[in-house]
Amino acid sequence: MGKFITIGYGDSAGYERTDEAVRAAAHEHDARLRAAGAEMGIAGDPVQVRNHGAAGAQVTPGPYLRSDLPVAGFAIIEADSVEEAARLVAGTPCAVAHGVVEVWPLQT
Repeated sequence: MGKFITIGYGDSAGYERTDEAVRAAAHEHDARLRAAGAEMGIAGDPVQVRNHGAAGAQVTPGPYLRSDLPVAGFAIIEADSVEEAARLVAGTPCAVAHGVVEVWPLQT
């Protein structure tokens, strides 16, 4: 079984225009993923860290990554394949509420 990092992108406008029953089912889906061991959280305010040449850390507020939708949250899930991981996150709020979820295999 492998680990996958998921990044959910979405905004409140997409969330609000999604049927309330669909949103409720998505939050129940998240609860089941958490109960199965997924680590999930809402994204806070990021900082960028640079330490070029190990000459001293430079920390800058704000994201480095840019996208059409803001980063809404992250999760670490376990699955047998990237296809299974994609199926697991297909019912999450970002996936169903006009957002998108990226699935990244965590290679160790």
